[in-house]
Amino acid sequence: MAIEVGSQAPDFELNDQHGASVRLADLRGRKAVLLVFYPFAFTGVCTGELGEVQRELDALQNEDVQVLGLSCDSQFAQRVFADREGLGFPLLADFWPHGAVARAYGVLDEERGCPLRGSFVIDRAGTVRWSVVNGLPDARDVRDYLKALAAL
Repeated sequence: MAIEVGSQAPDFELNDQHGASVRLADLRGRKAVLLVFYPFAFTGVCTGELGEVQRELDALQNEDVQVLGLSCDSQFAQRVFADREGLGFPLLADFWPHGAVARAYGVLDEERGCPLRGSFVIDRAGTVRWSVVNGLPDARDVRDYLKALAAL
């Protein structure tokens, strides 16, 4: 079960596709976060969803909001995926311990070893203000992210 709106977002520290460490606590007090879990790099629905995020990146990410994608793929797979798809936001590798962050957010599909399609808007104070969790085959709508961020 996904963490509830109103809960404190679990902190994490993961490497992005370039090997840089990204820590949620470092954004606290500075930026809200749109955290987008996706099952697997290079798959059709994930590629489409993250492509939509990239197309709307100017509206989603700014001095007040940081977009973070997250899957259990390795940092190296994330790099190739981001480069191939032209993704200009951090893709975090929840690779080891496998799925620890997805599990903390309640979106790890233990049977398949990948996150469900969970998205969370986290305010500057670190509180989850909005979330949606879809099953593996069900794409999310980027317009919902825009509405959730506008409501902050």
